[in-house]
Amino acid sequence: MLIRLNGEETECRDGSTLLDILNEKDIDPETIVAEVDEVILKPDEFTTCELHDGSVVEILRFVGGG
Repeated sequence: MLIRLNGEETECRDGSTLLDILNEKDIDPETIVAEVDEVILKPDEFTTCELHDGSVVEILRFVGGG
């Protein structure tokens, strides 16, 4: 199935959860905020948020520095 991840079409397996996508992209779930289909998710929802064809996912990372 196809989802839109940070503005780019991305293919993923049917039934993938947000956590599956984060793991595939080697993204630490503790360092991000995620929005799926215009809903901001809590970290404990990453494992239960099942994506569907056409889902729009936005991932924001926090970066420190100075």
